[in-house]
Amino acid sequence: MSRSLVERLLTGLPAEAVLTDPDVTVSYANDMAGFCPAGTPAAVVLPRTAEEVQHVMRTATELRVPVVPQGARTGLSGGANASEGCIVLSLVKMDRILEINPVDRIAVVEPGVVNATLSRAVDALGLYYPPDPSSWEMCTIGGNIGTASGGLCCVKYGVTAEYVLGLDVVLADGRLMTTGRRTAKGVAGYDLTRLFVGSEGSLGVVVRAILALRPQPPRQLVLAAEFASGAAACDAVCRIMAGGHVPSLLELMDRTTVRAVNDLSRMGLPETTEALLLAAFDTPDPAADLAAVGALCEAAGATQVVPADDFAESELLLQARRSALVALDAVKGTTMIDDVCVPRSRLGELLEGVERIAQKHELTIGVVAHAGDGNTHPTVCFDAQDPDECRRARDSFEEIMGLGLELGGTITGEHGVGVLKKEWLAREIGPVGVEMQRAVKAAFDPLGILNPGKLF
Repeated sequence: MSRSLVERLLTGLPAEAVLTDPDVTVSYANDMAGFCPAGTPAAVVLPRTAEEVQHVMRTATELRVPVVPQGARTGLSGGANASEGCIVLSLVKMDRILEINPVDRIAVVEPGVVNATLSRAVDALGLYYPPDPSSWEMCTIGGNIGTASGGLCCVKYGVTAEYVLGLDVVLADGRLMTTGRRTAKGVAGYDLTRLFVGSEGSLGVVVRAILALRPQPPRQLVLAAEFASGAAACDAVCRIMAGGHVPSLLELMDRTTVRAVNDLSRMGLPETTEALLLAAFDTPDPAADLAAVGALCEAAGATQVVPADDFAESELLLQARRSALVALDAVKGTTMIDDVCVPRSRLGELLEGVERIAQKHELTIGVVAHAGDGNTHPTVCFDAQDPDECRRARDSFEEIMGLGLELGGTITGEHGVGVLKKEWLAREIGPVGVEMQRAVKAAFDPLGILNPGKLF
């Protein structure tokens, strides 16, 4: 099968686009998630055009071979992990920005465009593409669409789904379908565009995206507030949101995270704090907004409130936040990064619960959170060479997801389901929800060849 598959692929692809050397293809087997099984690809294909993607999917349908679409493999749920004997369809070579239109405020891009590359390109024209995952220097727009990525600015600007206006998608049988629009408004028919956002490559392969842009906002100023407890910091978050404020960023780091960042980068963050809250505004008068939020933090019990003096200091604080997950990874060498999202009003309960779980399992668990939208990343630090510690890490990870559901939340706010959380997806949406999702999958992919074994 493998030989006939490669021969069939080469009838419509240049030789350099088809990789079969096992020493090379094995490097495409996994994304960045741990505890997620992966198979051995039969071949890795790196197309440059939509027509080449169509050829791959026609071949896969003809030979009944599974296909796993991939971007930069920065995902954290195993959603891009290879299936045994599959074609890995890596879209990183489809990396052209096809159009930036300042009048219509749209960008048209291929899926392999790196998020930061697009952001910088539109910034040069006075425009803004808001979704900014922590891996924005590496992750691709196609991957962002597949996992419905978020980022630091979600509290004000929303997630990837809110910026995808239209898509070109190659279906499982090789047909090319166009969804959505490039107009500011449009409600014609079912919203199939939204259906593909977050589908993790299980319904079709995105080969082009029309993305909404915004005018470039003023540069943001950041405030740092220290708290003697996570509960007090979460109380401040509730006061800020209930007060009608619209920060461009509202992030929380617990004491474990703050100390890890200091150990890694020597940034001099206050290690006496139990929780550090970062708030930012990109309004015409950010200093006034920060003063109002600072007063709310003090009312909630902040021990110190320090607004940044300038944009350079603000950027330094944001860099500390962006380095949090890398810093936690350095604590023990391996991490499991959870992604539970709860109502903002229950955020304090989640932090308290995570602390109890860490004590129960005798583990270091740091929490960093997009506090403004309730999306937390409890990060379990452990030694991958210690089998007992690995078991305890996995148990704690599962208990955190269970806690999130108990608090009225969801098992994933922005990382997706993939392999890691598919059993939990069934718990969250229930048997009828699973049945309907499988029916949608069958309508688009009746042979089940697109990213099998993911989601459910």
